[in-house]
Amino acid sequence: MICIKVEIPEEICSIDDELKAIYHSKNSVCIWIFQSRMDRNTFMDETIGMLKEQREKYFESKFNKQ
Repeated sequence: MICIKVEIPEEICSIDDELKAIYHSKNSVCIWIFQSRMDRNTFMDETIGMLKEQREKYFESKFNKQ
């Protein structure tokens, strides 16, 4: 196990883990928040193999509609 100490805001920590998807690269960690576990699982299944920028665009187009 590798742990990197960071300060994560309490509002993110208080969200159910099943509603979060976490991605990391050499220089960043991204946490996506979803409305449902099904949305999170769909995101995970459909973004396998995508790079960070591709995942960001996918999230924006499918899940981040206002």
